Amino acid sequence: MHASTKFISIWVLVMLVLTACSSNQVSKSRGEAFKQYETIIRWSQWDAAADFIAPEYMAEHPISRLDLDRLRLFKVTAYTVRSTGVFDEGMTARQQVEIKMFNANQAVERTILDEQEWRYNKESKRWLLHSGLPDPTKRY
Repeated sequence: MHASTKFISIWVLVMLVLTACSSNQVSKSRGEAFKQYETIIRWSQWDAAADFIAPEYMAEHPISRLDLDRLRLFKVTAYTVRSTGVFDEGMTARQQVEIKMFNANQAVERTILDEQEWRYNKESKRWLLHSGLPDPTKRY
């Protein structure tokens, strides 16, 4: 085997290993982000949940004071992931989450289906939400 062929073989192997490591790191960080977001939603920490929203999404879809005040009326009683899909070579994920929310003022529990779209941001090395906070006015 020529030295150049050996070098190319080693280079290809190194690139495959680096790609796999990078892919595993993105996948691991996705799981961590989803778990953190779920915990924040379960504790009904709406302001903290807003920190997960991508700045560009927030610029196009600002969260109004009314939206946050409406969410503050609710306490989450259940958060159940119904489906998760990963797309764009692992850089985009979509989740369908069933959220049960109790409104103490009305003594009513609502169930909503939250359609989440997450994208990995390479610069910040974070998963960011591109679909906004749960909407308690949506029913399913």
